[in-house]
Amino acid sequence: MDRVWIDAECAEIEGRKRATLFRAAQEVQDWMDQHCVMGIQPGLDRMKWVLARLGHPERRCKWIHIAGTNGKGSTGAMITSILREADYSVGVFLSPHILEWNERIQVDGIGISEESFVQWSNTLLPYLEELVEQGNAPSPFEVWTLVGICYFALDACPWFVVWEAGLGGRWDSTNVVHPLVSVITNIGYDHKEFLGSTLPDIAREKAGIIKRGVPLVSSVEEGDAQSVIHRIAQNESAAIYQLHKQFSYEIEECTANKQVFSFTSPFERLTNLSIGLQGVHQFENAATALMTIDILRRRYITVVEETHIRVGLEKVHWAGRMEKVQDQPLVILDGAHNQDGILSLAASLTRWYPHKKIRFVLASLQDKEIDILKPIVDIAHEIIVTEISNFPRSRRANELATMLTPYFSGTVQAFEKTEDAVQVAVNQANSDDVVVITGSLYLVSEVRPYFVRSI
Repeated sequence: MDRVWIDAECAEIEGRKRATLFRAAQEVQDWMDQHCVMGIQPGLDRMKWVLARLGHPERRCKWIHIAGTNGKGSTGAMITSILREADYSVGVFLSPHILEWNERIQVDGIGISEESFVQWSNTLLPYLEELVEQGNAPSPFEVWTLVGICYFALDACPWFVVWEAGLGGRWDSTNVVHPLVSVITNIGYDHKEFLGSTLPDIAREKAGIIKRGVPLVSSVEEGDAQSVIHRIAQNESAAIYQLHKQFSYEIEECTANKQVFSFTSPFERLTNLSIGLQGVHQFENAATALMTIDILRRRYITVVEETHIRVGLEKVHWAGRMEKVQDQPLVILDGAHNQDGILSLAASLTRWYPHKKIRFVLASLQDKEIDILKPIVDIAHEIIVTEISNFPRSRRANELATMLTPYFSGTVQAFEKTEDAVQVAVNQANSDDVVVITGSLYLVSEVRPYFVRSI
């Protein structure tokens, strides 16, 4: 099915009432704010209904579907970097964005243009309006997912699409594709109100992306969660490639400026591999990415040479993940926002800066348990809290300060404006201190432009 056919079919939909179409991306966002159901919308019926009306464009792409509590973005970035180094065109679907709204849907590092976003939103509009009229309105994330599928399948047409799940897996709107390989990066406690309160429950939701006969790469280490995933994979006749079983890594060097490791899979062993991303947890993500690349090479005859792997890993960049944006004082942005992410951040900082004063700027969403911040509070010399601008789910700065005070021996400073919080933290720091801004990807997205402009 081509674009002309879809546009013609849309124009003939009975009962179409909208007099004017979208002219700008902001109008699409305004429509979503007015008509979409906010928050999580379990179920795939809306997605499947629209895709069927479009002639199933999701069947046109080579998808690499990635789920997991943490590490989805970093693992996907490494897979993307390696494939692009091998001259493959790669689409990426991710959320939330850090730099610009259109990076959620991108091909070869270039976000979808506003023109294309508006055009595909207009193509989808009659179906979306019909869902609203039926009392079955989609969520904003479902709209983004549909635009992404249409753009990748019917417009940009990349060779591969790295397809990142939003929340969970089983009922996530991305779970309407049949991928070349499924990847589950890890399992941790996050969004328990939707995914369950135990790791096996959460694992069961993530494992919903496993498809019959499609190989699975897993870096899930917790025993009960791993057992749940393996049982589901076996029931679906999906070959399992499990970290520390079918593939593994060994750390060769790990400092604040250099991370080197070796990788072993059933197909090869590579040594002296350098990673462009920082953080002790990136070894695990890199090994998971390499196992995925190995499957693409061996099962789907994807041409990726060892040089592509080495250069791709070394060149990879992922904004807002242990990202150094200033020297003297050193300023690090990290989007850690759940228990495992905070633990990984604290482990990296402790390993790399054992004798430095670490000053934190923190923000948190209202649904996050305050206890998850304790590992970084334990290593903090100073804590400054703030709140995310124009974001109702953000915890108020004074409230966050009150909640953290029992855990911290010093005074927790609170600033409503993120710019004030960052400025105070940087100004109070000595040249050899470390300022870490963390607690939410939305916070990182807001403050990153303060530094990027001056780099």
